Amino acid sequence: MAKKEIEIKKQLEDIGNKILKDVKENRVPYLKVPARTTNNIVFDPKTLCYILGDKTLTRSAGNIRHVKPLAQMLKIGAFCKELVSEGTKHETKRGLYYISESWGEKLKFDEQQESDNLIEDIEAIIEKPREDIHIIPNPGGSVYGDLTLKFKNPAGKDMQINCLQTADGQTIGPRMCEAEIVKCNANKIIAIETAGMYNRLMEENAHKKFNAILVSLEGQATRATRRLIKRISEIKNIPTYIFTDGDPWGLHIAMVIMAGSAKSAHVNRMLATPSATWIGVTASDIKKYKLRSDKLREVDFTRIKELKKDPRYKQDKRLQEELKLWEDIKKKAEQQALLKYGLRYVVDDYLPAKFKELGANVK
Repeated sequence: MAKKEIEIKKQLEDIGNKILKDVKENRVPYLKVPARTTNNIVFDPKTLCYILGDKTLTRSAGNIRHVKPLAQMLKIGAFCKELVSEGTKHETKRGLYYISESWGEKLKFDEQQESDNLIEDIEAIIEKPREDIHIIPNPGGSVYGDLTLKFKNPAGKDMQINCLQTADGQTIGPRMCEAEIVKCNANKIIAIETAGMYNRLMEENAHKKFNAILVSLEGQATRATRRLIKRISEIKNIPTYIFTDGDPWGLHIAMVIMAGSAKSAHVNRMLATPSATWIGVTASDIKKYKLRSDKLREVDFTRIKELKKDPRYKQDKRLQEELKLWEDIKKKAEQQALLKYGLRYVVDDYLPAKFKELGANVK
């Protein structure tokens, strides 16, 4: 068992041992859990992301309403300990919900939200993402470029793959996001919101032109994708640039990669890449490149107002200016709007201009 898995196994055992110790010493068993309520989510200027504050809640066997959730949490902990000990076994949140049917009437979950909440409580207690306890998300996103990763396949055998040796990019799943980075010859990461633009950049050999690793976000990036971006960026010490649609929702997709989400405040330190930079499409780009655009809807204006108040945007003059400009021009545009100038335009003209503007190394 790897060092990391030994540590996770001990953390899960510590949860159960705390309850056992209470019972042996004739105390009412209880666990303190970091509160994941909105009033305990704070923006940390040091890590530049949302984290949990110091508030906790107590789940005690002395409260009749807490008895079942406390027992269910211990059952989840025991189940995940078995997964970690096995090494090659993983399960999804949905799968765990159905597995609880075998735990009997008193322990099974009535709704998946119940099991999801307890999984997140365990994440908060051990300060590790659920992927580390082998509860995995569905695969999402893909990566393409001169990046060689080593990982164990579902059978537990070591595998090594170069992400150029795939037809459509290597899918980012639970094993990929924690893979050992054997080699990375790129000097930057370009994360792309839409699958269509990701394909465009692959076909135009953007990975060679910009010496980059291309990552397809497929909309809001999954935790596995965010984790892989963070690890490559930090381990290889290379910058990340995020290329999205030209609307406030695209900007926020970029911000979640940079600073994390409120929902993941308890694990944002392991997911966020504060050094990442948003390329665009910006509101300024819509004007500069005379892009085909649509009118902003009321929901878009509401989103802009929310983002302008968010501390992650308040401290960035460039982002504040772009939000204000969206309000002024009242328009939004998709990445693909740049294709009006030709299939190669994004790679030959737009991205080089943006990298120059942002002071990026394009060699």
